[in-house]
Amino acid sequence: MRTCTSRLLAAAVTAALAATAVAATAGPAAAAPAAARSATAGDPFYAYDGSTPLASLAPGTVLKTRTLPYHVLGLPTPVTAIQLLYRSTDAQGRPSANVTTVVRSLAGDGSKAVSYQSFYDSLDPKDGPSRAVAGDVSISGLIPNVEALFLVPLLAQGYNVVLPDTEGQNADLAAGPEYATNTLDSIRAATRSPATGMGPDTRFGLMGYSGGAVATGWAAALAPSYAPEVNAKLVGYTEGGLLVDPAHNLKYVDGSLVWSGITPLSVIGASRSFGSDLTPYLNDYGRSVYQQLEHGSIVDALGHYPGLTWKALVKPQYADPNSAPPFVEAVNRNNLGSAPTPTVPGSIAQGNGGFLEGTFASPPGIGTGDGVAVAGDVRALARQYCATGTAPVAYQQYDLLSHFGVPVVWAPQAVGWLGDRFAGRPAPSDCGHIPPGNSLTPEQPTPGH
Repeated sequence: MRTCTSRLLAAAVTAALAATAVAATAGPAAAAPAAARSATAGDPFYAYDGSTPLASLAPGTVLKTRTLPYHVLGLPTPVTAIQLLYRSTDAQGRPSANVTTVVRSLAGDGSKAVSYQSFYDSLDPKDGPSRAVAGDVSISGLIPNVEALFLVPLLAQGYNVVLPDTEGQNADLAAGPEYATNTLDSIRAATRSPATGMGPDTRFGLMGYSGGAVATGWAAALAPSYAPEVNAKLVGYTEGGLLVDPAHNLKYVDGSLVWSGITPLSVIGASRSFGSDLTPYLNDYGRSVYQQLEHGSIVDALGHYPGLTWKALVKPQYADPNSAPPFVEAVNRNNLGSAPTPTVPGSIAQGNGGFLEGTFASPPGIGTGDGVAVAGDVRALARQYCATGTAPVAYQQYDLLSHFGVPVVWAPQAVGWLGDRFAGRPAPSDCGHIPPGNSLTPEQPTPGH
């Protein structure tokens, strides 16, 4: 049964990969309207309707539970998924209700699990992994379907897989601290629900790439303070394609052929997540792009705005991003270099072949990267962890691979690295051998603004 299930998932994922490639190169008109993207938009499971205020419940409290088949491209598979509505905390520190999915391994006993953070990167909550698992089919929601490919080897090796909707129910794109709380409270909920087969002794590894790496990195950093009992269960974290300092990332992709659309996507995400308003700084074209992407995803942004620059989006007096105070506040709150150092072993992979994806810039003090993530920032973060922490840090840079290329080599290595941690083998360390990186000092507002 396990072999048959794995083959079914792999075949469906192959089809999803092809469909995603087509969607990413389609024009903006190819994206489905936000209002029509979800077959489960009115699903009552996502709404907390209890009589006890969320603020009175502990983070990680399970609010609802349901069991359903794991779907790929809307098709049910023999794999069973358990979904939990649980209490968490949003980017502004307010109590929230969020959903996570637990997939139980037929080969495991519940003693070990991997929290896999998706790179679904969307401003539409209907694109979350839980919707795809429940059978929703949308262009932007193809990404969680593709990621089933990463889950197959984990399930086959006896790991339960926990798949949180890291952005929460408001789709707070790129809000690192909220990604962390949603991830950590998801683990709390998974170990408190009898339906998952896990408990307080279940050990966890964290795994994520790109947007999933943002969630993984922030969760590892905030676990000791926000969820110390979860931190005690962690064997380590493995991540790739990590965005560390958003201000650097936006300058790096400025004017790129593929990744420039991430700028307005991030602007909208920052406004939503932290309750700030960047629209007064936008010009007419910027507001038009804002409206186009307000409920869009990375599929709607990649390659749809070739050559787009920050200056093209804002009024002339805000040509310097640091002249917009909400921008400075948002990027600083999302700067992983200002977060605490994880206390568990880590493995970080980063590409540096961004020219393959049409990002040719090398801004002073920033340099090159994989097309969207800055290699110098990731090196700096790894070196910072080595200098300020005691846990081993492994670092691998792939100079000839881009953001889309690294997962092919990263994913199997990540699974192997986690396997060694669960087996109790000493974690490797590259501390002392990681080349210098960039300054991760927080941004300063332009004088007079």
